[in-house]
Amino acid sequence: MASQSITGALGPLFLLILFGAILGYRRWPSVAFWAQMERLIYFVLFPAMLLATLASADVAQVPVASLALVLLGALSLFALLLWCVRPRLGLDAAAFTSVFQGAIRFNTYVGVAGAAALHGSAGATTAAVAVALMVPVVNVMCVTSFVAAGTLGRASLGKSIAALVKNPLILACLVGVGLNLSEIGLPGWSEESVSLLGRAALPLGLVAVGVALRPAALLRLDRGVLVTNSVKLALLPALVLALSWLLGLDSVTRDVALLFAALPTATSAYILARQLGGDAELMAAIITGQTLIAMLTLPLWLQLTG
Repeated sequence: MASQSITGALGPLFLLILFGAILGYRRWPSVAFWAQMERLIYFVLFPAMLLATLASADVAQVPVASLALVLLGALSLFALLLWCVRPRLGLDAAAFTSVFQGAIRFNTYVGVAGAAALHGSAGATTAAVAVALMVPVVNVMCVTSFVAAGTLGRASLGKSIAALVKNPLILACLVGVGLNLSEIGLPGWSEESVSLLGRAALPLGLVAVGVALRPAALLRLDRGVLVTNSVKLALLPALVLALSWLLGLDSVTRDVALLFAALPTATSAYILARQLGGDAELMAAIITGQTLIAMLTLPLWLQLTG
């Protein structure tokens, strides 16, 4: 894959994020507007995109087992390593959960948009499968980290589990895969209607990523930021790339796996940190820093597969 084609595919995505950062800085049209827009994207538009893609896609062309082994295997290894080295990091419980989220979570909007830009419908299908594999596992890992670290405080574990079970991305993936396996698909006009809704998810989602950035948080450069950024933007993609070559993944699956491994963490991690007793300010610094740094590191990683 030529470096020019990589930057040409990812460049427009980064411009939308930067455009969102300008809107967020100007607070236009309002803070309340973007809070509601994020809810619309998360609960309606992005699930519609996943549902439409998975319900009609030829998932048989995706090596699901190999993709799961590469992505989930690498994530599980680094999750375990973070817990093993936790005593040496010298971080309190709240800060550690933010570091853990920063290293494990991924920005689905950038991932799916990037996969589609790089490889068209084949990339979008593979990305949807990756989301279906990773979202449940990553969410369980992160909620478990708060429980194990003891940061929940007054927060209800039952409510956290209920929110996990009702996660709209997980539900959309389950319904989409079910419709695909049953060969029912989306009947009649529903297919085009759901697809139209889904097409709005990625551009609006990328702008919302930019709006959520907090430039002032970049001033925080401590051990937690350095550790989580090193894992997320360097060590994790290196391991995924090595496993992809070892298992002989095809070019599309390999590129999508590497893309998802090298993604910045999810902006929703900030909300979870606030709700479950994490270090929200550290989480803001991690999200902002990773998103901006990934604009440089993502193309570099993908060029290695060329």
